[in-house]
Amino acid sequence: MSRPTARVLALLEILQAGGVHPLASLAERLGVDARTVRRYIDHLVDLDVPVESVRGRYGGYRLAPGYRMPPLMLTDDEALAALLGLMTVRRTGLGATSAAAADTATAKIRRVLPRPLGRRLTALLATARFTAPADDAVTGPGGRVLLSLAEAAWDRRPVEMRYHARDERRSRRVVHPYGLVAHSGRWYVAGADSISGQVRTFRVDRIEHVEVLSGSFDQPEDFDAAAHVLTGLARTPWAHEVAFRAQATVDRIRSQFPEGVAIVDEVPSPPRSKDEAVRSEGWCRVRLRAERLEWIPPRLAALDRPFVIEQPGELRGLVDDLARRLTRYADTGPS
Repeated sequence: MSRPTARVLALLEILQAGGVHPLASLAERLGVDARTVRRYIDHLVDLDVPVESVRGRYGGYRLAPGYRMPPLMLTDDEALAALLGLMTVRRTGLGATSAAAADTATAKIRRVLPRPLGRRLTALLATARFTAPADDAVTGPGGRVLLSLAEAAWDRRPVEMRYHARDERRSRRVVHPYGLVAHSGRWYVAGADSISGQVRTFRVDRIEHVEVLSGSFDQPEDFDAAAHVLTGLARTPWAHEVAFRAQATVDRIRSQFPEGVAIVDEVPSPPRSKDEAVRSEGWCRVRLRAERLEWIPPRLAALDRPFVIEQPGELRGLVDDLARRLTRYADTGPS
């Protein structure tokens, strides 16, 4: 690649960072004179790159808003996937690059998208919340449903949606979307529901159709969409009601029974002596719902703290079975 061509591409890279760049600044950064910068600008214009000249004391050059630069031709779903990946890197600090690199990459993608799609993605970035990183990638609905909900939440506009619940019942309802939450590989929307008259949580991949309606709504102050979704998931009715007490800290219990799975409450239990207060951890009551119980005994074993099962009795039998198997495995030596 010749040096003039490399400098033209370097100029395009500078302009893609956004804002107005004075001619003198561009010349200094590229190591050329002002006349050469103007020639490079002409090269970009010849390639149909819409470089605008801004007059005035603080004038210079910039890229026209909404410019879609070939070969970056993204569909709605592709743009959504790219920005969600960058959002995750920015939020969690994952990846080999800095958070600043994720920010600039996000800005470049958003700048070259058509304005309607750019606005909807901006709405998603502004309204989405993430819980702790999941083991699996966030999957689920097509981009249109998710982006429509995000834009409605951002603009405080109601939506009508067709929804099928876990029991396969289908309904049509109007919802005031307060916020979107990504948790454990799924998207959820929290908002006021016209059927129940309460703030509900809905799985976005179960929404068959969504239409943004006219009008507006007021959202409760300090509403925490992520906390509402996690609490709602922990209280979802399942086949078994499970309750146990464990002598462990809340953080240790959460390592095995995270938010969205269980509700953890500290249990007041005054120590019998001052020394005991130093030696012992307090007790917590853990409540959760589950379709199957088989996964709970290994989690209790991994907790490695004293516990008392309150219900159901069936869980005590499963814990005993696990203890016997572990003992048998430990006693089994090489033949």
